[in-house]
Amino acid sequence: MLSDTQPEKNQAPSRHEVWKMFDRIAPRYDLLNRLFSLGRDVSWRKEVARHLPPGSALQVLDLATGTGDVLIALHRYSGRVDMGVGMDMAARMLELARNKITSRGLSERLALVVGDARRIPFGDGCFDAVTIAFGIRNVEPVRTGLSEMRRLLNTNGKVLILEFSLPGNRLLRALYLMYFRYVMPVLGAFISGDSYAYRYLNRTVETFPYGREFCRLMEEAGFRGVVAHPLTFGIATVYEGWKDTPPSEKGEARR
Repeated sequence: MLSDTQPEKNQAPSRHEVWKMFDRIAPRYDLLNRLFSLGRDVSWRKEVARHLPPGSALQVLDLATGTGDVLIALHRYSGRVDMGVGMDMAARMLELARNKITSRGLSERLALVVGDARRIPFGDGCFDAVTIAFGIRNVEPVRTGLSEMRRLLNTNGKVLILEFSLPGNRLLRALYLMYFRYVMPVLGAFISGDSYAYRYLNRTVETFPYGREFCRLMEEAGFRGVVAHPLTFGIATVYEGWKDTPPSEKGEARR
């Protein structure tokens, strides 16, 4: 049995063709996100938008875009996205995203493409920001995904990664793990009709590096000024990193 404070590291499930699983649960995906996060997922996406790099008319790429909520939030809450592209392997998820974008009159600003985060079909330095929410743990190997993200950023570009993590407080962590292991899989299976998907979720979260360990992976991929911003008692974390030296450090160097 897994310990409440030390998840077993050698039981990570395979990520092979995981996009097929997301296609299966696509019709209930948004509903379950709101339910399981108690609506906090909305504020988490706002936080990602808040950390976009400075400047106007930003060009952004959102990987593992799913039903498009992050892509739409970047445009809506920052007011600085001129053009955004969402990419995902799950075509049914993208259909839902396309419906949202069309209904909001954003088709000229936001585009969707099918693609793999390990082999992104764009040239070097195309984007001011690359984002991914609750998707980096599904990229294998993760270092390949991080390197691709960095390649796509321009000199002043920034990566923003929103991912689940585990609370630092021992009591909260124990309660959270009980909820994650025993409540979510049962409810997820009942509502989505897929018994595997929400067992996959808790296992990937518990076996994926987070906090300082994930920051180190970003630094090894070449990102500078890497910072982790824990959200909601550490249940989720926004990680930021720059392609080059962060603007604040460039200013200090000039002085």
